[in-house]
Amino acid sequence: MILPGATLGIIGGGQLGRMFCMAARRMGYRTVVWTGGLEAPAVEVADEAVDAPFDSAAALAEFTAKVEVATVEFENIPRETLEAVAEEIPLHPSPEALAICQNREREKRFLQSNGIPCADFEVVSNAGELAAAIRRIGTPAVLKTAAFGYDGKGQRKLEGGEDAAEVWRDFDGARAVLEAFVPFECEISVMIARDARGVCSVYDPAENRHRHHILDVSIVPARISSETADEAIQLAGRVAEALDYRGIMGVEFFVLPDGSLRVNEMAPRPHNSGHHTLDACATSQFEQQLRTVCGLPPGSTRLLSPVVMLNLLGDMWPDETTPPDWAPLFADGAASLHLYGKKRAVGRRKMGHANVLGESVGDCLERAETLKAGWLGHG
Repeated sequence: MILPGATLGIIGGGQLGRMFCMAARRMGYRTVVWTGGLEAPAVEVADEAVDAPFDSAAALAEFTAKVEVATVEFENIPRETLEAVAEEIPLHPSPEALAICQNREREKRFLQSNGIPCADFEVVSNAGELAAAIRRIGTPAVLKTAAFGYDGKGQRKLEGGEDAAEVWRDFDGARAVLEAFVPFECEISVMIARDARGVCSVYDPAENRHRHHILDVSIVPARISSETADEAIQLAGRVAEALDYRGIMGVEFFVLPDGSLRVNEMAPRPHNSGHHTLDACATSQFEQQLRTVCGLPPGSTRLLSPVVMLNLLGDMWPDETTPPDWAPLFADGAASLHLYGKKRAVGRRKMGHANVLGESVGDCLERAETLKAGWLGHG
């Protein structure tokens, strides 16, 4: 058990690392962030930073010498770096689990080999294989890069009639996964933490809606049947067990019209759809990450209030440096603002989020949508 006063390491310096550092500071831990040489809003709240690329041997030595245990705030970190860290200090989750989740091909094969339901798929590496995969799977289908895709990046939906050679020539990826399109009713996610003893702590499923392939709102509790919620929790536990996972992770699902589920993706870290836990749960996902990494007993995942988490994207900013008018949010009285310390609002960049609490999901959602409409209209 690693107790307060110890120094914790975070590989990656984005907003998830920032919120982890804030939880750690509140609990009396020190933090060191290894930025990878990328823009790192976590540095503002960390005790120290190693601001160097992930392939730097000097940075590796400095980072591992300063911390007692390490975790990650995003999965797209070179496997060689993760393995090198794990040779020097404990790293949770493990490089093996992270390697599976950072690559769609490995992720799909993992799900398939463990009997966990997911969309039908084929792995393709050239135009001929893509054409054969389209013939077998049919259309509509979604072509996704095997590695390093998120928030809709590296994806193309095929409706039917496309020329496979042309699609492959225009697609940015040497290897890809063609997935059958799932005619889902809604998308949900489950945040699950698993400790060193294999004990899992699970949060209520969140219902997720997207805008331009980026999470727009998360609604908790999700508006699904208790049977579907129970199945999602059970499947998330099977995923964590099969990975021999330690830490917190998000498991995303498609909910079919009959209430059955297909796993879409796994995120081996805190997840955007778990940000509501900062205000609406007894223990936030970031404190839970810290607890599992440090070997502390898990915190309660009890939902204290219905909540809607609203993502604050860069298109809500009137210009790159002018923030929205926050007055309506503050006037709400039961909405909380979380900004990530990013200097420029470019495109649909994730700039922050708001948690809107209330007596019912419907009330929370109505107020969140009113706030969003005002900001997208720039006041």
